[in-house]
Amino acid sequence: MRYSLLAGGKRVRPVLCLAACELVGGQEPMAMPSACAVEMIHTMSLMHDDLPCMDNDDLRRGKPTNHKVFGEDVAVLAGDALLAFAFEYIAVATVGVTPARIVRAIGELAKSIGSEGLVAGQVVDINSEGLSDVGLEQLEFIHVHKTAALLEGSVVLGAILGGGSTEEVEKLRNFARYIGLLFQVVDDILDVTKSSQELGKTAGKDLVADKVTYPKLMGIEKSREFAEKLNKDAQDQLSGFDPEKAAPLIALANYIAYRQN
Repeated sequence: MRYSLLAGGKRVRPVLCLAACELVGGQEPMAMPSACAVEMIHTMSLMHDDLPCMDNDDLRRGKPTNHKVFGEDVAVLAGDALLAFAFEYIAVATVGVTPARIVRAIGELAKSIGSEGLVAGQVVDINSEGLSDVGLEQLEFIHVHKTAALLEGSVVLGAILGGGSTEEVEKLRNFARYIGLLFQVVDDILDVTKSSQELGKTAGKDLVADKVTYPKLMGIEKSREFAEKLNKDAQDQLSGFDPEKAAPLIALANYIAYRQN
């Protein structure tokens, strides 16, 4: 569990969770357990995604993948344990937040990673490999669920725990959906334009697996234009908030858009 969780990574989801909490007037400690929890869940999804039965990858965050070091059996169980510990940690470590908001946050997180969220995206992604008739709509479904759902959950958790109003939570939900899709479009572009060393994971694996990607469907240039539009649409959702408090989320949106790995 420690090997994969502490292997590095961008920590985008926890930072989004904390920034959303502060944006609606909360304090960082209110959301810190949830910020850690979303990183545990994200790490679990990578550990399972890298298994031979899924994406079959040997490299993650610049290191050998979990199953390469500990075996497939232990990698599955370590991922399961991280998933369980994520919810335990929110439940026992969150302070300064009403029980009703904690329960709401736990429900939101569970929904974002289950059969209506991350898992749904994974299933459609697996079933789409090698198919020639996958269009933009199906590709968007995969990424909205596989990638954007947990990013959305991270932001919404922060907003709920920070005491955000229903309107504020929904604005931030929309912001997160845009940046979630943006994250994946950029990922697709990087997969075909960067080396494994630069990415810290195997480059070009989408081509090898015959996966449908944004560059494959619309070309690299149009994919970059789409990324620009998503970034703008995301930042438009923050227009009603205090600019100073919104600055970290705007910076994060730009980071996701212009990152190099």
